[in-house]
Amino acid sequence: MTAAAYDAVAVQYAEFAREVWDVHALERAVWAAFADSVRGRGPVADLGCGPGHLTAHLRSLGLDSFGVDLSPAMVELARAAHPDLRFEVGSMAELELPDASLAGILSWYSLIHTPPAEVPRYFAEFARMLAPGGHVLLGCFESRGGPLTSFDHKVTTAYCWPLDELAGFGAAAGLSEVGRVYREPVAGERPLRHAGLLLRKP
Repeated sequence: MTAAAYDAVAVQYAEFAREVWDVHALERAVWAAFADSVRGRGPVADLGCGPGHLTAHLRSLGLDSFGVDLSPAMVELARAAHPDLRFEVGSMAELELPDASLAGILSWYSLIHTPPAEVPRYFAEFARMLAPGGHVLLGCFESRGGPLTSFDHKVTTAYCWPLDELAGFGAAAGLSEVGRVYREPVAGERPLRHAGLLLRKP
């Protein structure tokens, strides 16, 4: 369902992502900190990569990055825009990657549509794929300390999470919290707070 929804808006989404996400200096700083944590340690997966702009940005920061997305249309756009990078169609819950094979995982707003009951297994899969010392950077909408809530995203239903709860899922999977960051919405965005969570596999 999510894949089909993003297939239908792939071109428009690619334009939105290119125009909007590039303007946030705080998010660029978080991506840079993530890159500093994993650079030179092995491959880095951008899971839920969409049109591939963040996969390419990670490569520009010196990472051996590749992208995976559920949406074939998104992967097609990513391959066309960045022919020198690797992009695959797949689910980040069931990737055919060896255990401990990744230095880093970027999951930037790619869990926001996941039904809450399924989220813990994604964290378990992240932990399986990460090598010791590897990091995962998660981006999401944050519930301002309140309970989990859903909202009508332009593509399909999405969720605002208490960041403590997501960090708890990480801890249950064996991932320790390194840090977190919050950003208020800017003009033109939904009135939702944004958050980043950096986790590490010991």
